[in-house]
Amino acid sequence: MQKVKGTYDVLPQHSSQWLFLEQHIHQIMKKHHISYVRTPVFEYYDVFHRQTEASDMVTKETYDFDDRGGRKITLRPEGTAGVIRSIVENKLITPNQILKTYYLGANYRYERPQKGRYREFYQTGIEMIGEKDAMLDAELIQIAYELISKLGIQHIVVKLNHLGDVNSREAYKDALKAFLEPLKDQLSDESKNRLTTNPLRILDSKIPSDQALLKDAPHFASYISDEDKVYFKEILEILTKYNIPFEVDEKLVRGLDYYSHVVFEVQTQIEGFGSQNALGGGGRYDNLVSELGGPDVSGIGFALGLERLLLACELQDISFDDVNNIEVSVLHLDKHVKKEAYEVYKFLLEHQIKADFDFSNKAFKTQLKNAIQSNIPYVIIIGEEEVSNKTVQIKNLNTQTQETIMQDEILNYMNKK
Repeated sequence: MQKVKGTYDVLPQHSSQWLFLEQHIHQIMKKHHISYVRTPVFEYYDVFHRQTEASDMVTKETYDFDDRGGRKITLRPEGTAGVIRSIVENKLITPNQILKTYYLGANYRYERPQKGRYREFYQTGIEMIGEKDAMLDAELIQIAYELISKLGIQHIVVKLNHLGDVNSREAYKDALKAFLEPLKDQLSDESKNRLTTNPLRILDSKIPSDQALLKDAPHFASYISDEDKVYFKEILEILTKYNIPFEVDEKLVRGLDYYSHVVFEVQTQIEGFGSQNALGGGGRYDNLVSELGGPDVSGIGFALGLERLLLACELQDISFDDVNNIEVSVLHLDKHVKKEAYEVYKFLLEHQIKADFDFSNKAFKTQLKNAIQSNIPYVIIIGEEEVSNKTVQIKNLNTQTQETIMQDEILNYMNKK
């Protein structure tokens, strides 16, 4: 039996990295007073397949099925819609207050697997609902940047664009379509299809010939209202003040149709990162809450890919392998003192020392060899003499020094090392 294409196993030698990353996310969210929400991995079909959503993700990539009751179900391809559904259903939106939530979990899309991109993939994200404010938008972008930069990832830049309101966006969409229609035969097959269904997605085509045709395309900024320009300028000023590296990219549209106004991506320029260098991104949405049955309020959110973050860390030699490493292993010289050795092991765990215990009845030399192979820095050795004298032997496997101490001195020794 083999795993399904586009999925992967998190093996024991890599699990500490995942656990560290998840803990890092929870700590940052707690710092910013953002509440955790967890929604089902499948929702009713209509939560994602809305009339206004014609993105590739929804039209081509979702896992859809009928359950035994004949209900049409979709595995969630992204986190936002399910979170908004939950917020609306549970009546969590309060007038004149901002609701701040975050999520962390698996999503599913049937797309071509590639480096750092899978059919089952994990994301974390934030949704802030109830207010449209440039300062709030800048705050969200800063949190996304903090989540990434605090991991030690380098060469990060935030790409931003402003899509305007619905009217501005539709006007620009018509202008772009009119510009590209005479050039239709020169577009890639994918962009030819998008010219009819979603012209804005042609802007972020990765095909060089498409990008060459777009050099003289109309500029988004020409179709945005003066009010939106002032709003966008305020966001950029805040990001500048707090030293967030950014670039305005008029071709940035993101892959979901519910975005309006500000959109952004956090990218990293790392050699070997694959064809797409985005770690995550997001933007503001005006109509998504009301489309899912809620009040007419605005929201903004982002999502970061956990696999992408770990790949970026790997390529920059950022390692979390020592986060959950064992500090000391308790060994017994023979099985007659195994019980007493186990009591020492439990004592260490109760006092937050990362300890291990050899549960086998193997010879002491084998136990020691296993500890050395596991790169455990210290071992505590217990034999009949140590039990009688209420002592232990502690050996530093790096320096090969060994000393005998009283059992009640173990904590002081381990805390001073």
